[in-house]
Amino acid sequence: MIGAAVTVVLFVVGVVLAVVYAVGSARHTADQHGATAHPASQGGGDGGSKPGRAAIDPRDAVADKPMATVDEDASHPGPVSTRDPGTPITLPAGTRSGPAQVPTGFPHTPQGAMAQLVAIDQTALQSGTMEGARAVIAAWAMPGGPTPTPWSGVQAMAEFFDAAGLSGGGANQLALVVTPLMGQVKGSVGPDFVVPCVDFEIDVTLQQTSRGAAADCQRMQWNGTRWMVGPGAEPATPPSVWPDTDTSIAVGYRDLRQESTR
Repeated sequence: MIGAAVTVVLFVVGVVLAVVYAVGSARHTADQHGATAHPASQGGGDGGSKPGRAAIDPRDAVADKPMATVDEDASHPGPVSTRDPGTPITLPAGTRSGPAQVPTGFPHTPQGAMAQLVAIDQTALQSGTMEGARAVIAAWAMPGGPTPTPWSGVQAMAEFFDAAGLSGGGANQLALVVTPLMGQVKGSVGPDFVVPCVDFEIDVTLQQTSRGAAADCQRMQWNGTRWMVGPGAEPATPPSVWPDTDTSIAVGYRDLRQESTR
């Protein structure tokens, strides 16, 4: 029956949008939980602080800087722009598998930090289970960073399962494909701290397939051997925008390209 088919399509669209919107609402929840988790200032403050006022940690200044806001429908599939978004950002390839089966071995560069964030988010969300998402952040957050309960990735998965009427163990018919298509480096402090932002296409298959966009920014910190999610509250919410639209370019995203491997 056509009515039943339309109902199924609308349900799947609602599920994928639940993923998109859950990322934003989950980040807000995580920010509330981590509001006091900012690392203490260790010098290098704003230099202009008045006597008696604590200096602002430059890492906090980068992470907390507000980003552009967009309407919710900006995350829906939209017309491809004819504008030039600028030189693409090339993401280096990982060289090995790290904790929780997350690809790693990315270089000590801003592009390496972004590639590591992509690998963390993809592995967590594409696991399709609460257990998988928790395992990823537990292995990839430094002390003082997000924990498995308030991390926006875990919160988003929980809200998604609630919306889909699934348990935290997922379902055999469920498939999540998370594809990084655009990004920007929000800022950095020295060579060891970067806040990359990635705009993903989210493809959800549950009886049928539907698509939406969701973005993530994280404090990425070099621990001496690899990039990890650093200490402090999660950065300000980034705009979730359907890739390669006029809006995505206007908010500063650039296309991502994967480094070719030989």
